[in-house]
Amino acid sequence: MSNSRIAAVDVGNDSLKGIFGTLEHELNIPNVIARDIEDRPVIGIEELDSKDPLEGIHIRVHSPALKENNVIYRVGQLAAKSDNSTELDPGSSKSEEDQTLIMLFAALALDAVNEDNAKTFTKNNNVIDTSYILGTGLPLREVKEGKDAGYRSKLLGSVHQVEFLVTPKYQGIKVNLKFEEVKVYPEGFAAFINLVMDNDLNITNKDLIDKPILIQDIGGLSTDIAVIKNRNVDDDKAQGFNLGVSEALEQIREEIRSKHGVELDSRRDVVDIITKKTNRNHIMVRGSRTSVHDITDRILVDLAKKQYRLLRNVWQKNSQTEICYFVGGGSAVLKDYIKTLNNNLDGYNIDFFEDEKESIWMMANAYYKLISDHLRRTAPKEKKSEDKDKKAVKA
Repeated sequence: MSNSRIAAVDVGNDSLKGIFGTLEHELNIPNVIARDIEDRPVIGIEELDSKDPLEGIHIRVHSPALKENNVIYRVGQLAAKSDNSTELDPGSSKSEEDQTLIMLFAALALDAVNEDNAKTFTKNNNVIDTSYILGTGLPLREVKEGKDAGYRSKLLGSVHQVEFLVTPKYQGIKVNLKFEEVKVYPEGFAAFINLVMDNDLNITNKDLIDKPILIQDIGGLSTDIAVIKNRNVDDDKAQGFNLGVSEALEQIREEIRSKHGVELDSRRDVVDIITKKTNRNHIMVRGSRTSVHDITDRILVDLAKKQYRLLRNVWQKNSQTEICYFVGGGSAVLKDYIKTLNNNLDGYNIDFFEDEKESIWMMANAYYKLISDHLRRTAPKEKKSEDKDKKAVKA
């Protein structure tokens, strides 16, 4: 494991969140891709080397795991500006989409080319050879269907190459990605780990750890409700639903376009309008600040009612539940609407994360804790005995 680097990656519908090596190394990329040509035009007098690489991710991806191999893509912010950009469709399976892999490979390649990693990986003639230990996750529904095994095997045992084309600072560099180990976790369980364990893998929430609880993870394409009992996900009772926020965000985007003539680049832009701290639910129309409350409220109240129905149905079947935590990017969008519904209706004991970043990064943080814990438990015996000796010396 000497030259392998830890990567904890949550390929969320809205954006990819990744933690590499240590908790300080974070990467957030909008989950948007667009097919492109090799020599993309660079408009204006931009100095390619002075720009942020995240604003100009332009890559060719070669991998036996892809259905369409050796294709050139714009990724993230650059893709969002394209007419032919694609975001994951409602009803699709994260584990079976090329887009999930392209986002994952792009993020790992961006980590590998970072100058901080010069000592971690070997570089010869602009080719970097890497080895990663990956912790990632899939929706509960896909794990219950056994799709995690197929996803894992796609990654292991092959070399996946990312070639940077017209990308600031990294043009011409190729990154060969290999995985020493891949752990795929169910997203609901990951959220539970994050609730009860700190970054040093100590149990911090002793009150919560033995309570029967629900975790409703609202994503872009799906919603998982994990039923936690005796410190484990109850696989039989946990449920996954094909109901996320993507369709609602797309509907809002479409109605803003038809009513106000304003074109928003991606669903991320819609989320920003709904969740920003000031002038929430307002857009600029020909230079004037304009409310879109009528559009967002109608569509999101409808979705919040559907999410609340899911909560009610699962809680009914698990009547001794003490609390339900809402997590995920979709929860940040629907928080106010679900709280209002709950206050007016059944009044379940529910909780949200007021810290938006904590909620959105919850999965990536959990994968980091889980993969770190796995490595600690599987470390060679000599290393463990060394650690014991160190503790004895301290004592």
